[in-house]
Amino acid sequence: MELSGEVDNQPIYSVSQINREIRLILEENLSTLWVEGEISNYLHHPSGHCYFSLKDRDSQLRCVIWRDQARGLSFTPQDGMKVLAYGQITVYERGGQYQLTCFRLKPSGVGELGLAFERLKRKLEKEGLFDPGHKLPLPLFPQRIGVVTSPSGAAIRDIIKVVGKRSPWIQIILTPVLVQGPGAAEQIAQAIKDFNLFGEVDLIIVGRGGGSIEDLWAFNEEEVARAIFSSQLPIISAVGHEIDFTISDFVADARAPTPSAAGELATRDRGELRERLKTIGERMGGLVAGRVDDLQRRLDHIGQSYGFRRPQDVLTQLIQGNDELERRLMQAMQHLLELRGTKLSGLKARLWSLGPRGILQRGYSICRKLPGREVVRRASQLEVGGGIEVIFWLGRISGRVETVEEKYGEERI
Repeated sequence: MELSGEVDNQPIYSVSQINREIRLILEENLSTLWVEGEISNYLHHPSGHCYFSLKDRDSQLRCVIWRDQARGLSFTPQDGMKVLAYGQITVYERGGQYQLTCFRLKPSGVGELGLAFERLKRKLEKEGLFDPGHKLPLPLFPQRIGVVTSPSGAAIRDIIKVVGKRSPWIQIILTPVLVQGPGAAEQIAQAIKDFNLFGEVDLIIVGRGGGSIEDLWAFNEEEVARAIFSSQLPIISAVGHEIDFTISDFVADARAPTPSAAGELATRDRGELRERLKTIGERMGGLVAGRVDDLQRRLDHIGQSYGFRRPQDVLTQLIQGNDELERRLMQAMQHLLELRGTKLSGLKARLWSLGPRGILQRGYSICRKLPGREVVRRASQLEVGGGIEVIFWLGRISGRVETVEEKYGEERI
């Protein structure tokens, strides 16, 4: 190693040289090892690399998981989770920081997985992924069922057996996936999305047989939960045995305790359908027979009625009733016309009495000024020597005005 020089017979190192020396010392003396601690400040970078710290009560250690190793994780690390990390101490020379490069990461005991399960459950429940109002109804008579599970596991065999026995006409379409270990959650979530894009199935069964909590962990991953929630097709979750519960069970539209139970939940038993059809047929037959009997009774009643036994008499009565109605109508019309005629005569007499001829008949006359024949209403309209014309009820006269008295009082009339 080339040094920068000496001071007081002591070698001078550059910063890079010191960091390199430290890296060599650490990497040579600390080979691969296991470290136990609690995760904090976990960051899954868009590049795929994961950065976090492991801490205990007194100290902390920076850690990194490169993208290729991160893809192999069987669970999603979370802050506060206690884990075992297997890796090698390395030095990031540029930053002068040492860190643990992790090759493997696993929860430190089943208890930690249980805590991670509860944390994710609370988070998704708060976001509404378990809301019953979002759940889709299962189709009554599906024609095609999509299954997301391992092609070699007992789950697919159980589903095929149950569906074939109960509803042999249903077609089963399998999308084979890993159901545990690295990459299982990604494959399960992608299979659900692919079935939605395919769109040729009526519902989806997602599941696997029983196992330990580690074996079932892929169905506790957030990625799978969100894929189920986003599905436009109804999903039955059938993971493990009856006592096993996963996050998928809470998000799915229906939960079956086992894959066999999922096959039963998704189908209708043909024997049960046959009995139901028989019952419906018997009920319909009974209803039709009852309706026929009711109509026959009504027909018999009509056949025994007076109208069917003496139709001529009924017709004669109808004709007589019609004649009576016609007579009454004519009488009513005649009476109405007489009332209207009397009223019209009275109105005519009133109109005549109020008209000019009626007034003249009562002794009044009309005086008009000649030669224009203007009706005279005031004496001041006339002049001495002017011509006038007087019209009576019968006849008229004309003459000359001899005097004009404008103040001729009304009391002298």
